[in-house]
Amino acid sequence: MTDPSLERLVNATLLVPFPGAAAPRWVLEGLERGVSGVTLFAINGNVPGTGQLTALTAELRAVSEALVSIDEEGGDVTRLAHETGSPYPGSAALGALDDPGTTWRVHRSLGAELRGAGVNLDFAPSADVNTAEDNPIIGTRAFGSDPELVARHITAAVNGLQEAGVAACAKHFPGHGATSQDSHLEVPLVDADLALLERREMVPFRAAIAAGVQSIMTAHIRVPALTGAAPATLSEAAITGLLRGTLGYDGVVVTDALDMRAASGAMGIPEAAVRALSAGADLLCLGSKEYEDSVRAIRERIIEAVREGRLPAERLERSAERVARLKAWLAVPRTAEVDRAVGLEAARRAVRVTGSPSVSATPVVLELQAPSNIAVGPVPWGFSPWAPDAVPVDAETADPAGLLRRAAGKPLVIVVRDAHRYPDHQDLVDALLAVRPDAVLVEMGLPVWRPAASAYVATYGATRANARAAAEILGLIGEESEAGGTITSSEAG
Repeated sequence: MTDPSLERLVNATLLVPFPGAAAPRWVLEGLERGVSGVTLFAINGNVPGTGQLTALTAELRAVSEALVSIDEEGGDVTRLAHETGSPYPGSAALGALDDPGTTWRVHRSLGAELRGAGVNLDFAPSADVNTAEDNPIIGTRAFGSDPELVARHITAAVNGLQEAGVAACAKHFPGHGATSQDSHLEVPLVDADLALLERREMVPFRAAIAAGVQSIMTAHIRVPALTGAAPATLSEAAITGLLRGTLGYDGVVVTDALDMRAASGAMGIPEAAVRALSAGADLLCLGSKEYEDSVRAIRERIIEAVREGRLPAERLERSAERVARLKAWLAVPRTAEVDRAVGLEAARRAVRVTGSPSVSATPVVLELQAPSNIAVGPVPWGFSPWAPDAVPVDAETADPAGLLRRAAGKPLVIVVRDAHRYPDHQDLVDALLAVRPDAVLVEMGLPVWRPAASAYVATYGATRANARAAAEILGLIGEESEAGGTITSSEAG
């Protein structure tokens, strides 16, 4: 095999990041030399607005039929709406609603928005079964804790996205829902035998495969019964054995970002890339900051591994065939319409209410500030669009007496997000409710911890749509639609 042909095979495994809203020359030249595509990140400034994003993707496609990938789950994890919060509720809300038809409509509309902006590979939906209540990275990103429920919504989500012409990517194989660690920071452990994996984690992935999902993303998690000491992304037993062999999947396998500590912390990204390809991965998502020099080092390490016999060239050829098949699928024209109204409709229907939470006068709204995990990022949440005087509260340093004085003689609304994960939030809420049992408690994460509040609202997510639905129930605003204009998407590939 000549060097140019080997380099082209290696390039076909790469999804590269870059800074800014215009593609650097090294990215465009890489696409000309066979780089499969790019991954867009809001934190890199790749998504400043719909118009600029569309111009960027057009610039990329002028060079090649590039895969343009993004992590857009349509819930708390949003890149298209990272400045405002998503107009669509996320998976937990859709799972609580449990109407697969609505899940399909939401994802078809989301797919139409992505396709219209020139994005054709979406790292969604999450096929994780969230059985660990304290899971720091999945939570509201999962449809629920029941495998069959997750499976029927995975089917609907995959069908919705792909009918709009966007390749779905079921994640995080073999299932990140039973973990209590964040794989961005350490290697999470799933202590499950193969029988448990089969009846729990594999159920949604089998459903995604049956639905024709175009790609599946690996997780940087360790399942000793399956992967031994290695994370699944670097495990031949997980990718080639279980996913390819037992489940019979022959589509594209994408790694989660290789800059995450659970994948490359002990060895560096270039070596992690070699091991992921050797294990059976086809596309390497490198992370947000791996630019020209890093990409060069990764490419050189893979070429070196082929020459040394550590990585068979046939392994890369098979990956190139799968990626080519994906691009051929994307080249088929498909038409879908953006339907923003379904987002607010679904969010309204997903809200669960106990008591009478409507407030009769301008309330004092206290928002307990919960840190966002790395996957969510700095996306705004809460009631400030409809309650501009909402008070952000640091539960660790808050003075309950001072907050109660502030709310004296006024309705009080306390807003939390995944309060079950923060003991100091629970302590503060208990202190406030002891004096103000009439306060309304709004949970914008998973409603796991439930104090004795007389009025309780659970939104199952913190998107703009979730917040608006709750604000309507509280009486802060009326029920006018926030739906935008209808957009038709019919672009090929």
